[in-house]
This record gives sequence, structure tokens and C-alpha cells, in this order.
Amino acid sequence: QVQLVESGGGLVQPGGSLRLSCAASGFTFNTYAMSWYRQTPGKERELVAAIASNGGNTNYVDSVKGRFTISRDNAKNTVYLQMNSLKPEDTAVYYCNAARLSIRYWGQGTQVTVSS
Repeated sequence: QVQLVESGGGLVQPGGSLRLSCAASGFTFNTYAMSWYRQTPGKERELVAAIASNGGNTNYVDSVKGRFTISRDNAKNTVYLQMNSLKPEDTAVYYCNAARLSIRYWGQGTQVTVSS
């Protein structure tokens, strides 16, 4: 059974930091590219950051470049999103995604709220 379980979301003040984690099971983690998406009510889900299966290549949406870092630990079947200098516009539900060829798996999401 495939599972992607996100954790680490919460309420943080502007300028603060959070680290999201996504623990994967039920598939061969080190053969899948991993990504973080986010979504706010009434908007489409947005790709935030992605990392190749071996961790050798990453990319980010322009709005988070220099503030967010995606990483993975293939020994632990976990992908991370370190979020620094958070802004109110980063408020969203963050979803973990695994992708390989035409296969896509999604987590249930974790809420991140940036507010004073």
C-alpha cells in the first residue's frame, strides 16, 4: 500500500521557518522524483519544488528561490522542504508528490499558515 505522510506544518510568524517532512512507503522511493506542491482555496495546485530521484537536481518556483530548500534521504524514504523567511503568501496546504513515468502518488497535505 502506497503512503505519503506529510508532517511539520503549523502556524508561524512572518520571517519564521518550518521544515516539512514526507515519509514514503509502499513503492521504490529512490526511483521516483519527489516534489512539493501547495494549494490555496480557489486556486490551482502549484509546484513549489522538485528533486530528482538521486537528489542530484532540484528546481523551484521563482517565488521561493533562495528561501526554500528541498532535499531527500533515500535511506529513510523521506523528502524534506526547509522553508525560511516565510511570508503570509506562503500560506497554503502543502502536498508531497512522487512521480515516475506516468505514475503519480499524493500525500494528504499539511497546512502551513504564516500570520502574526
